[in-house]
Amino acid sequence: MSLNTPAVEGELIIRRATLKLMPLLGLLYLIAYIDRQNIGFAKLQMVADLGISEAAYGLGSSLFFIGYLLFEIPSNLMLDKIGARRWFARIMLSWGAVTVALAYTHNTTMFYLLRFLLGACEAGFYPGVMYYLTLWFPARYRARLVGYFMIGSAVANAITAPISGVLLDFDGLLGLRGWQWVFLVTGMAAVLMSGVVLKILPETPRTARFLSEPEKNWLLSTLQAEAARIAPTGHSNPFAVLLDRRVLLMAFYFLFFPLSAYGLSYWLPTVVQGFGVSNTINGLLNIIPWVMVGIALWWVPRRSVAKNEQTWHIVVPTLFGALCLLLSVFVPGHTLQFICLCFAAAGMFAGQPVLWSLPSRFLTGANAAAGLAAINSIGNLGGFISQNVVPIIKEHTGSVIAPMLFLSACLTFGALMTFVMQAVIRRSEQRDAAMQPASAQLQREHLH
Repeated sequence: MSLNTPAVEGELIIRRATLKLMPLLGLLYLIAYIDRQNIGFAKLQMVADLGISEAAYGLGSSLFFIGYLLFEIPSNLMLDKIGARRWFARIMLSWGAVTVALAYTHNTTMFYLLRFLLGACEAGFYPGVMYYLTLWFPARYRARLVGYFMIGSAVANAITAPISGVLLDFDGLLGLRGWQWVFLVTGMAAVLMSGVVLKILPETPRTARFLSEPEKNWLLSTLQAEAARIAPTGHSNPFAVLLDRRVLLMAFYFLFFPLSAYGLSYWLPTVVQGFGVSNTINGLLNIIPWVMVGIALWWVPRRSVAKNEQTWHIVVPTLFGALCLLLSVFVPGHTLQFICLCFAAAGMFAGQPVLWSLPSRFLTGANAAAGLAAINSIGNLGGFISQNVVPIIKEHTGSVIAPMLFLSACLTFGALMTFVMQAVIRRSEQRDAAMQPASAQLQREHLH
């Protein structure tokens, strides 16, 4: 096959766009995830300084997701109107400023308010990137690209752990507590990156300097043809998509994945602290599970795309993660518990990029902006649930490992919901396929 055939040229265009866009998007998600997850390490000192219970701290942490829920859909629709470059820059600047402000929290009320504002400011970033990918890449590539993007979260957790541990040990430097240093340093990274985004992120393939005109035309025509095949399921009003049963079911289905993931990542530093290690060693040990997550996020989506299979690439890793969470409660000794939690983390994250390829089968254009935001915002209520339920279970059982039973049950339910979601999507695709010949016949009759 010669290098100028359409198939090979298309692959080269996709590869070039991937290399230009995904490292920057992954870096942005890395910073976003650090500013979400730094709360787990700050908790190790902040609870005592603010004089609040574990449950009250969990409530404050979870208010992030309420702000996220309320502002995510409007945020994504604004992105569709004014463009990703300016809107992502605004998101980063505002969430970085709020993270810096968290360093100066003096009481519980201020903590609650700032966590809510952090969610409101960051709202729209993750589903915004999911929507942004629909403007650049055909659907069959997106699971792999979402996997690359989500590797940023794994790297963030690996980096957050040792950096936060070291920053906590800066306690007393310049008169600041260690948890204040955690918020100051991580928040400033987002503020500084907002300027980089504003300068270099291209809006669409049409404005990309790294593509020639024929390459831009090929990519845009490919995306337009793909969108036309899904058009029968579109809504003229983007807000109408919020009542689409596929969107609502997808949001409920997705909820169990962040519920389990946030529950584990929020609680893991506390579990490791129970092993009797220092803050710095705690941070170093927490690198291990996220290295495994990164490997899983690279391998599983690539295999899914290569095999052109979705269901089992979601179900198998997720059930494996649930099993490892279950085993972590019953195996003897801290070492085996930690090993189980490492494999659980890899399993619960590995199938999520494949999961995010499912909405591409029924959402396009502005409907995708609203629908993806709805799925992510409602689904991320799982973070609100886990960051309240996990501390409550700990307080009632006196065990830092018992909450893993709850997370295991949620993850198992999410895995089994995959079969339901796939069945609903297949039925809608069959219905749309049956509608298309009738629609074409009506168009021919109208022309004659």
